[in-house]
Amino acid sequence: MQDYGIKLWSNNDFCIENGYVKVNYKSRPSLYEITQQIRDTGVRGPILLRFPHLIHKQIDTLYKEFNRAIESFQYKGKFHAVFPLKVNQFPNFVSHLVNIGEKYNYGLEAGSKAELIIAMAYNNKNAPITVNGFKDKNMITLGFIAAKMGYDTTLTIEGLNELENIIEAAKIYKDPIPNIGLRIRLHSSGIGIWAKSGGINSKFGLTSTELLEAVELLKKNDLLDHFTMIHFHIGSQIGEINPVKKALREAGNIYAELKKMGAKNLNNINLGGGLAVEYSQHENIHNRNYTITEFTNDVVFLLKEIAMQKGVQEPHIFTESGRYIAASHAVLIAPVLELFSQEYTEQGLKLKENNPPLIEELYDLYKSINPSNAIEYFHDSLDHMESLLTLFDLGYIDLQDRSNTEILVHLIIKKAIELTQDKDRYELKRIQDRVQERYLLNFSLFQSLPDFWGLKQRFPVMPLNKLDQKPTRSASLWDITCDSDGEIDFNVDYPLFLHDVDLSKEEYFLAFFLVGAYQEILGMKHNLFTHPTEVTVKIDEKGFELENIVESQSILDILYDLDYDINEMQSRLKQLIAQSECKEKEKILDQLSILLHENNYLKISPKERKI
Repeated sequence: MQDYGIKLWSNNDFCIENGYVKVNYKSRPSLYEITQQIRDTGVRGPILLRFPHLIHKQIDTLYKEFNRAIESFQYKGKFHAVFPLKVNQFPNFVSHLVNIGEKYNYGLEAGSKAELIIAMAYNNKNAPITVNGFKDKNMITLGFIAAKMGYDTTLTIEGLNELENIIEAAKIYKDPIPNIGLRIRLHSSGIGIWAKSGGINSKFGLTSTELLEAVELLKKNDLLDHFTMIHFHIGSQIGEINPVKKALREAGNIYAELKKMGAKNLNNINLGGGLAVEYSQHENIHNRNYTITEFTNDVVFLLKEIAMQKGVQEPHIFTESGRYIAASHAVLIAPVLELFSQEYTEQGLKLKENNPPLIEELYDLYKSINPSNAIEYFHDSLDHMESLLTLFDLGYIDLQDRSNTEILVHLIIKKAIELTQDKDRYELKRIQDRVQERYLLNFSLFQSLPDFWGLKQRFPVMPLNKLDQKPTRSASLWDITCDSDGEIDFNVDYPLFLHDVDLSKEEYFLAFFLVGAYQEILGMKHNLFTHPTEVTVKIDEKGFELENIVESQSILDILYDLDYDINEMQSRLKQLIAQSECKEKEKILDQLSILLHENNYLKISPKERKI
């Protein structure tokens, strides 16, 4: 059985049983039956499945682990958390997040005016709101309004000019004044792609000199008592624990020094985000070298140690670990539309009475290949193909000969793969790397997996079924955009093997996991492909229910979003059809109207294809 590294990345959220990938929760439905039930409603194209129980699991784990560490080390501070809305602002995610988070007093973090409005509208009353990012007077005004609404609001200052605006707003709006936080610019930095989020040259935060100036400004304007939090962030997806420890020591000492300067109500350290998710599905590659238990132990122990050494109160601990909370809850399902080498069948051969000698040799290789000579014949076939293509370029063989060459080489490759399945995996990969099967998927990589396109962030991927059969085809995945970058290539370091299926007889779906963080909101409308149809899946002991089905935008909706006048556009189309010489104009207009109200993804059903 091919498990696609499910034990490495799934956190026991999914499992394989009887050849199907299943949700490892209560009635344990398979993703295949969930997908088929959705498609029975007429939905085509990609589907984004949301599993609220996985949001609950991550929030519960985060709070339990921090509270366990606090109790274990007899830590005097408390743990609090907020979710950074930049990670996923979609309403069907946020609504579940807020409902689930109510009993934990789990709050929201906003980095823009629009996000702050979401937080003010939906945050739990007893949960904190933190406001990060660059702020103008209007955003600061919103923070004051949030405080007047009764929210425990903290405005985190990124620059001294923001503090001056808060001072000005306090004079106008008076009490209640939001809490004030200062983002500190650490020398410590993270590692990997997002390392520049920390360090002395990072985009956000105050230097030591600016911190001192900020404290003086607060004192001068009688606002020092409202200074309650310091905040730092050393990067998203921090895969190593050592940078976290280093940053904690630096931030902990800054906290202690500020307390000694008279900031008596400074009682909170906000660690920002960065708690990593394991995306790898390969044993030799890991994205995270620590557990949540190790992370929470280190945070609590180090802050307790620094507070004791400096003789200050142990701070309350805040985190903003959005990726950790959101990533696992969403699964992208993409139907396979085509395997590009399936036209290479023995029935497609049209050998002549007299064939070029190299083609006769290829045919002999195909007929006589066996386990002992499979690798040798594979290499011979590639050599023959190069020679025959050269002969075609020189005009010595015709197009039929070229077609026979391509078919025979692919047939030999398929046989070689089948005959070497029991060989060492590296030997199989060596063959597969030379010739890959291209799987065309009904989705947009730019819309649904933008971090792969922009950062080469790989996501766990596997088929929904046939997991009791050994996959034999090295897979390159192509999306349906008109862009050569819309491809997840086969890579010997990250090999993906899929099944050789006949799409004229059965459907085949791939699932991409851990896509719930950043991917949706960063998705691009390349070729005007938009957010896929999304469905919330509620699972209990008896089965599952589909809720909140939001279909992908129609073509008209997409064009409207781009500020096209869709009424004028439709009038122009009707007029052009009316002026044309085509027959059955009414029928064509009706058909056009239907198509304009469909989404932009392909509606091909593989079983309808003619091979």
